[in-house]
Amino acid sequence: MNKVIMMGRLVNDPELKTTPSGVTVCRFRIAVDRNFQKKGEERKSDFFNVIAWRGTAEFITRFFSKGRMILIEGELQVSQYTDKSGNPATWYEIMVDNAYFTGEKSNSPNGSNGGYAPAGNPGYGEPPPERGSSAASSDSAGAKSPADFSTADTDDYPF
Repeated sequence: MNKVIMMGRLVNDPELKTTPSGVTVCRFRIAVDRNFQKKGEERKSDFFNVIAWRGTAEFITRFFSKGRMILIEGELQVSQYTDKSGNPATWYEIMVDNAYFTGEKSNSPNGSNGGYAPAGNPGYGEPPPERGSSAASSDSAGAKSPADFSTADTDDYPF
């Protein structure tokens, strides 16, 4: 299984390009802070190359810019090549399947992209509303309350 989940800040603005066959793509780098730091030293970051295709690429270039926090989910791809000096080299790149807002406060005037919202596969569902919100009570018309389960017949369990 090849699955990568990273959260970091964009090092540069993603630039949307189109391949000769008409497919949209964007490349960018993210800086991911390490969880530890030695006393008296600055926190270190690791930098990762990222590529997104089609709708995910369009989403990222529309809503993210240099310095914004992003959470990406995808695969790590490794390529071998020969550099200009004739030396063998390795290139690592994360191929994005889904991209998410992280919940950081938005710098945009309308605050439209400061919350949690998935992108990527069109069928990917929205996250559940926060507890106590008005959306949670209005969307739960067909849902059972915990009291409905307290009278369950235990003879129906398969174990």
